[in-house]
Amino acid sequence: MDDRSDPPVEENAHQGTQGPPHKVKRGLFARLRTYFFAGVIVTAPVSITLYLAWLFINFVDSKVTPLIPAKYNPETYLPITIPGLGLLVVFIVMVLIGAIAAGYVGRAMVHWGELLLARMPVLRNVYSALKQIFETVFAERSTAFRQVVLIEYPRKGCWAMGFATGTTKGEVQDVIEDEVVNVFLPTTPNPTSGYLLFLPKRDVTFLEMTVEEGIKMVISGGVVTPPAHGGASVEGLPTPGFDPDAPRKAAGGSGKGR
Repeated sequence: MDDRSDPPVEENAHQGTQGPPHKVKRGLFARLRTYFFAGVIVTAPVSITLYLAWLFINFVDSKVTPLIPAKYNPETYLPITIPGLGLLVVFIVMVLIGAIAAGYVGRAMVHWGELLLARMPVLRNVYSALKQIFETVFAERSTAFRQVVLIEYPRKGCWAMGFATGTTKGEVQDVIEDEVVNVFLPTTPNPTSGYLLFLPKRDVTFLEMTVEEGIKMVISGGVVTPPAHGGASVEGLPTPGFDPDAPRKAAGGSGKGR
């Protein structure tokens, strides 16, 4: 009786030891797959960012370094090339030009150059537009792209994200009865192109997210969603020209009810 009962016991023991290895293998593969994707998520953004930075530095170096005289080029006396040398030269040159332009002689030279460009039919329009854009973007007190907004576009009930660039002034505001806001509506995934809209202030919902977060959301097509903010201003700065109560009023006022 005892001998006859031994084989089933061995079979049960053998069958019981076959289950766990399969489960262990499945768990191991699942962990490896999880670790692999986690590694991709961590390394891919850093690698792509460093690669793009390297391409930009090499592009600037290839254009600027050949312009440096051989006797002033450190690479002439070194057996290796210096990455970023051209970028450093561009930075130094821009600082020197800015210092010269801030003086009396520099301002006079810039004025004479602008008078010369003003006599050229095509170049004067290009120069004037570019100068106004750069002055608006780089001005210390500029409000350009300092506020992320929501607007109903392209139809009622369909919302789009844009960037308020300022309050409308000049002839456009004069011919419109309502107080109007300049809104730049970017395209996805390329936010450098888009549309300029003049919208009544009551139809614009101002958001608390930063411009950087808004741009990330536009580029990613909504995949990257910033967290909700508690009312902090953009980059800790006030938003001159805009009503800070507009986002709260629009929630229950005419902004969303229209």
